[in-house]
Amino acid sequence: MAATEQTILVGKKPTTNYIIATVMAFNAGTRKVVLKARGAAISKAVAAAVMVRDRFLPGKVNIREVKLLSDKVQGQGGRERTVAAVEVILEMA
Repeated sequence: MAATEQTILVGKKPTTNYIIATVMAFNAGTRKVVLKARGAAISKAVAAAVMVRDRFLPGKVNIREVKLLSDKVQGQGGRERTVAAVEVILEMA
């Protein structure tokens, strides 16, 4: 039995890797996938979510929610910085 929720952390890999991971999770029976990204990877997470919804699983997946967040991270020299983050929640229709 597959998990009801899976989280995919979006980073520096090509967008297609995250699309494939998301589609595989849904095909394995997962009902909800959360794409998490921060900083420059936000656009990849959004692109992956839209591609999965419109091209790979049309009519089967909905974008349920988009959460806009901010994370505090240690920058160079030990200074604390605030970085934009996003969570895109996809669910089976």
